[in-house]
Amino acid sequence: MKKFRKVLDGLTTSSPGGTVGSPSCGSAAGTPTAAPTPKEIDVQETLVSENFQLCKTVRHGFPYQPTALAFDPVQKILAVGSRTGGVRILGRPGVDCFCQHESGAAVLQLQFLINEGALVTACADDTLHLWNLRQRRPAILHSLKFNRERITFCHLPFQSKWLYVGTERGNTHIVNIESFILSGYVIMWNKAIELSTKTHPGPVVHLSDSPKDEGKLLIGFESGTIVQWDLRGKKADFRIYYDEAIHSVSWHHEGKQFMCSHSDGSLTLWNLRNTTKPFQVTFPHGKIQKDGRKESCKPILKVEYKTSRNSEPFVIFSGGLSYDKAGRRPTLTIMHGKAITVLEMDYPIVEFMALCETPYNNEVQEPYAVVVLLEKDLIVVDLTQSNFPVFENPYPMDIHESPVTCTAYFADCPPDIIPILYSIGAKHKKTGYSQKEWPIAGGTWTLGSHTYPEIIITGHADGSIKFWDASAITLQMLYKLKTSKVFEKPKPGEGRAAELVEEDPFAVQMVSWCPQSRIFCVVGISAHIILYRFSKYDANTQIVSLEVRLQCEQEDVISPSENENNPCFSEPSPHSPQPHHQHPASPSSGTPEGLKDSIPCLKVKDRVVRVPPGYQAELVIQLLWVDGEPPQQITSLDINSAYGLLAFGNCNGLAVVDYLQKTILLCLSTLDLYGAADPYQRLTRSPRRNRQSTSGLTELSDNQQSVDMERSKSPTSVHYPTSLHNEPRVLPEPVASLRASHCSPVFYLLDNVKGPGRKLSLPTDLKTDLDHVNGHCTSPTSQPCSAGKPRVPMGPEGPRLTRRGPGRPPFRKAQSAACMEISLPVSHTEGYASRRAMLQQFHGVTMYSHDEHHTTSPYCWSERESRENSFSRSRSSSVSSIDRDTKEAITTLQFGESYGRKSDALPTPCLWVGTSLGVVLLIPMSIPTDQEERMEEPVTIGPSGAVLMLKGSVLRFGFLDCMGALIQSPHEVWRDLNAPEDPDRPRRRKLVNFSPSSSQDACGEGHLAVVCSERQAKVFLMPSQSCLFVHNITESSFVLRADVVSVYNSVCLACFCANGHVMTLSLPSLRPLMDVNYLPLTDMRIARTFCFTNGGQALYLSSPTEIQRITYSQEMCDNLQEMLGELFTPIETPEAQNRGFLKGFFGGNAHTFDREELFGEAAAGKASRSLAQHIPGQGGMEGMKVAASGAVGELARARIALDERGQRLGELEERTALMMTSAETFSKHAHELMLKCKDKKWYQF
Repeated sequence: MKKFRKVLDGLTTSSPGGTVGSPSCGSAAGTPTAAPTPKEIDVQETLVSENFQLCKTVRHGFPYQPTALAFDPVQKILAVGSRTGGVRILGRPGVDCFCQHESGAAVLQLQFLINEGALVTACADDTLHLWNLRQRRPAILHSLKFNRERITFCHLPFQSKWLYVGTERGNTHIVNIESFILSGYVIMWNKAIELSTKTHPGPVVHLSDSPKDEGKLLIGFESGTIVQWDLRGKKADFRIYYDEAIHSVSWHHEGKQFMCSHSDGSLTLWNLRNTTKPFQVTFPHGKIQKDGRKESCKPILKVEYKTSRNSEPFVIFSGGLSYDKAGRRPTLTIMHGKAITVLEMDYPIVEFMALCETPYNNEVQEPYAVVVLLEKDLIVVDLTQSNFPVFENPYPMDIHESPVTCTAYFADCPPDIIPILYSIGAKHKKTGYSQKEWPIAGGTWTLGSHTYPEIIITGHADGSIKFWDASAITLQMLYKLKTSKVFEKPKPGEGRAAELVEEDPFAVQMVSWCPQSRIFCVVGISAHIILYRFSKYDANTQIVSLEVRLQCEQEDVISPSENENNPCFSEPSPHSPQPHHQHPASPSSGTPEGLKDSIPCLKVKDRVVRVPPGYQAELVIQLLWVDGEPPQQITSLDINSAYGLLAFGNCNGLAVVDYLQKTILLCLSTLDLYGAADPYQRLTRSPRRNRQSTSGLTELSDNQQSVDMERSKSPTSVHYPTSLHNEPRVLPEPVASLRASHCSPVFYLLDNVKGPGRKLSLPTDLKTDLDHVNGHCTSPTSQPCSAGKPRVPMGPEGPRLTRRGPGRPPFRKAQSAACMEISLPVSHTEGYASRRAMLQQFHGVTMYSHDEHHTTSPYCWSERESRENSFSRSRSSSVSSIDRDTKEAITTLQFGESYGRKSDALPTPCLWVGTSLGVVLLIPMSIPTDQEERMEEPVTIGPSGAVLMLKGSVLRFGFLDCMGALIQSPHEVWRDLNAPEDPDRPRRRKLVNFSPSSSQDACGEGHLAVVCSERQAKVFLMPSQSCLFVHNITESSFVLRADVVSVYNSVCLACFCANGHVMTLSLPSLRPLMDVNYLPLTDMRIARTFCFTNGGQALYLSSPTEIQRITYSQEMCDNLQEMLGELFTPIETPEAQNRGFLKGFFGGNAHTFDREELFGEAAAGKASRSLAQHIPGQGGMEGMKVAASGAVGELARARIALDERGQRLGELEERTALMMTSAETFSKHAHELMLKCKDKKWYQF
């Protein structure tokens, strides 16, 4: 049974284990009890469960942790394998396919069946897979699992159906591609090397057939041994023993020479006429030292030896630099004749591959480009120009240029916004690229019929914002905005700069964008907000800066107490947050000890600056330091262009700014917002006893001094009565999950600087969890919330008080929304301790008490505290449970036309406020409607109106009319403030959906308000505030993201839970329509970046470098095949060049080599069943139609071959007919001539 605290005349009478009441704890708190009986709302809901299906659509970005590369020179498509088992196949822009191995094993090697529409992948779990690419969503046709040997290298000759597979033991096996069965023909390592050799040659690192004779297989072993194996004679033609390890081998196209790269940074060229020693040994980057010895070089990991008709051959290799050149970047070296070009790369080289004109290895190769796969980039170098420029990459491979920290997704945008953003962004594009077309141009892609404008916005750790065109399941960069340009660069040595050694002070935490008015808001990690307006003209502007003091001040003196359970008495001391309007900040404005006070974290440029066309900063709002405490990060934001207002909140309170008049309208603590309407019975403030904190984490401070009891109030502070009693109350601080209203914030590392002589003491079961959590905010929605002072847990005889040390900014290094992973605790001995750490990891609210804050001291956690706070679901409704020493944070905000009170007859502009305790507040406002009055008359904000309650932290608001249609927020139509004045058409604000009369007509007799929290969703009828529908979304987990979205010309509530479930609920009845266990939440990146949008689409960051888009619409799933690109297009294989009579006569019998005769079951027998296991693939329905008769779609191949043969036969028939006609004509003329000359004598001619 849950216990509620009762406050009687300021006395607290509670048992030790009691908790503060929360709306999610009490049965009567969930729904209004005094609400009138709701009238019947007749809404015809059209959505049914058959409208919904969840599936992945497309993945954008650079393949995360790439491992392998392959290219089909005929189809001109590229494949990239990754460490997590993914395969990305790329063609022309729009042709971008992602495949995933179910095992998740790393992809070791990729081999295209050139011009066959198939791909072989070799994975780290020693399995070969055959993918059918003749369908839009490739599927595995066959798999072969090796049981006793590990795969190290694969080679598939062109136009062959036999795959050579080298293993770690040095053996070479042969696999039939059509049946995916091992041949009985095996080249054992001990047969390949001489019997006299005593050492094992090592794993197979290279396999290739000789360009001169396909019956000769070149085998390279890691130790330096090279063997040419005669496949027919089953013997070695020659063996080479070199004393340096081999990394790669590359043939000259004539088959008379090959080149090897070695571990000592050397290249060796071998001639088949004399294999006793290398024909040439070069150290391309090794210089001769003074003592005559070569300097040691790094290994050359790969070399390619490519010939050209009109120039010297190309030798391209990676690595090989000397060891003494420390700090040099990874390089790709191109040797062309005597010219050596070294290309420095930004990231380590994973693999590279020369693109050649011909697929035949015995023809002049004619390389025209080099694809270089780096750890975090993909570049293509143009070999046809002497300066080797790179091609401009058409794929969005630079999403991760700076780590992604937040995302936003907007479907069905105004159609004119994308061309405008593109035209402005195109002016800032880089130059110097190759003028030739992108060489990877395979596949086909059409726009499709189901397209509409879509925009994705990504925020990054360096403060940059990127706008992407996401229409028609593609992604193209439109425009980049750098928010850091608003601020001065900190100069080294300054006092301010000393605090700004943090790596990412400009990191973007959330964004809010109004596509109609083109107003854009950015929230940064340094507790700053930047408001941008869009203009097509450049301008000279001075950025206005507002400073807000949004910090709850608490008393400093802590009195020790003899007994933990004594009644608590309160001293009046809390202050409201205080706004500061455009005043200069000075570090000396702090306390006598020099603590920071009333200064922001960053300095805005205070001069007139020239801004280019695009988004131009108009206003910067910054939260201030208070008494040495850094400002708390902003957790919620909303902006309304029709009202001209911006609202934001954090764990301390709420502020409303009029951005038209550049004034602060409201700046209040969360507690002060309630007034007398506070739904909670809150604990009274008492002189602080020396008790253990119940908030979970305690910090120590080294400087213990006494401080003043009372801070002086600012004369500009706004004071609201906190209650009807004279006794002030203190707001409990919840273990909050602070949901942002638009985009999830980023999380940042807090340095744990250990004080001298301090040791970190933690319960054993907590240490592993706190490795990630200690000072590490990992919430998808919030930042650490704290105020007040640190305490030292000591006995009653200890010091009475501690003074907090100098505060540090609440950020260190911006963790990309990409790089954080969590491991959930499985079993715990101390219940709450580890569970609490897990919740911190999920929700990112470091649970400080009133008297705790960021200091430079370590954390400690007493065993007694863990026992007192042992976690149980019965006392907590959700992760947002109420503890005694936690704050109520503002988790979501939304402006809209509504009814602030039950008695209101007409809708008025209101601000809906949601808190981490599940409380919804309505704040009515009075906004002048006339344009001139709006710029001069103040906006008045009334006291709090309605108070509604839910379980868990409030995440999202949505408004429907009484017919169930979505009510859009009022907005202003975009106007360019920098455009030249037109005297005939003066610029005036044009507002949409902003007048009491139109609102009344639209709303009829009221409207419906949809409120979603972490645990439940409710639909209220306004203005009566009756709760019409309630749905408990989840009991065992909590909702991370919720959005009211339009789909199928209707509206629904879409939710993503921490347990990986994606759900949709009908509106307004909250009837479950879909519940799919999509993906388990294995890291916080997904939680931070997951967002829904209209049209049944959603996205999240699937890796630090990739965006995964999904759909939950059945219609889009059905049309997905039409929207995706075709990977395979029927192309006739280029014919081999004529070899000539002499070359064919003396060049060996390559064309008479029959692999089937050697490797088939009749000749070689069957392989051991225990060696490898064949696993038939799913293939997919579309693939089964195409590939019904064979491993690589034999039927389709036969059909194409039949068409080609028929075409040739038709041509042959025409030629034959012509020859027959000419022959008949010749015969006729000959017969006539014979008759004419029959009787003539020889002398008559």
